[in-house]
Amino acid sequence: MTPEIRKIVTFEEEVLIEGFRAASTPWRTFGVAAVVTNPWAGRFVEDLSPEIYAYGPVLGELLTDRIIALAGGGDKIEAYGKAAVVGLDGEIEHASGLIHTLRFGNHYRQAVDAKSYLSFTNTRGPANAPIMVPLMDKNDAGRRSHYLTLQFAIPDAPRANEIVVVLGGATSGRPHHRIGDRYQDLKELGHDVDNPAAV
Repeated sequence: MTPEIRKIVTFEEEVLIEGFRAASTPWRTFGVAAVVTNPWAGRFVEDLSPEIYAYGPVLGELLTDRIIALAGGGDKIEAYGKAAVVGLDGEIEHASGLIHTLRFGNHYRQAVDAKSYLSFTNTRGPANAPIMVPLMDKNDAGRRSHYLTLQFAIPDAPRANEIVVVLGGATSGRPHHRIGDRYQDLKELGHDVDNPAAV
């Protein structure tokens, strides 16, 4: 059992000037999307696991290989995330199912040697729906400079019976980051900065 992939779409943006000021190095964001036939479209299916477990490794490996090549190597990626958009004949559960499995995400995490979880969105929409991929630092979830959102759209996808599965990445945080990070806020509030996740 393998996913039926109608097409693969790549997106890349290189920002040279941000906020009326030149970036010291170009700020690159990029995404790779697979447009996949939704095997559960138009009906209620109790057990999604056969397709989830079969599709996850295939899509995870394919999209990871593509985005690593686009970035010029896993070491170039500092921020990362994932997303899925299901067409109108599908459930949000279907979008979630294809990206919320270790068989999918671990390919990307291992390829970029990451410690943080993959931030994500799961949405439903018609063709040309906004694809929003939230990104964060691959090793430090409290690093606000790398809280980013990659946005693009595919004019003919998802069709009603499709799911768009996406990986996103960035080579750096925002060029002129100056709002601090979570640890500064925690320290000011008297919290343990060594354990920000506890707050």
